[in-house]
Amino acid sequence: MTKAPKPPAPLPMEPALPLSGVDLPSLPFKVAAIAGRTSTHVRFHPSGPERQAIAEALGLISLPAMTFDGDIRPAAKRDMVLEGKLTATVVQPCSVTLEPVTTKIADPVRRHFIADYKLPEADELEMPEDDSTEAMGEVIDAAAVAIEALALSLPLYPRAAGVELGEAVFTEPGHEPLREGDLKPFAALAGLVLKAKDSDKGGS
Repeated sequence: MTKAPKPPAPLPMEPALPLSGVDLPSLPFKVAAIAGRTSTHVRFHPSGPERQAIAEALGLISLPAMTFDGDIRPAAKRDMVLEGKLTATVVQPCSVTLEPVTTKIADPVRRHFIADYKLPEADELEMPEDDSTEAMGEVIDAAAVAIEALALSLPLYPRAAGVELGEAVFTEPGHEPLREGDLKPFAALAGLVLKAKDSDKGGS
């Protein structure tokens, strides 16, 4: 009996990053204004509409809570370091069933802004040992750093409780998801149809 082909498994979810052109909240600090200070406190606590904009940019169902608390301090001669802690509660679609999955995030964040930053030559391009360094401009946007850190902290494969990894589930908006077990009777029926068609061809 010929078996009906199985539908493809869900594709891996790529990590979301802030989208260019999206109207996201901003919390800029002018480097010239804070250069002479020992430390500058930073607190980014987006409002409800701002969290909604961030959620839409990162492909989240919702972003119930988000706070970044830290400090900007001088480093070396003209460099700056932004360091703090990001806490958030995110709601993502399950990578298997699309059901809402809630995750709490609490991660340290560090960015080293270098005044004399030089891009590597083409033949020197490779994965850097420290990916927290970047060129320093006229402002340091603490909100942009926090949003990027949130994007990098999101679970790649969020799963609802009781869902096993590798169990393929197929659905369309507004319909109950079909699991692989639900599809087996249809596969068997398709096999019978194919066998009947082969019999008809043999008898003709």
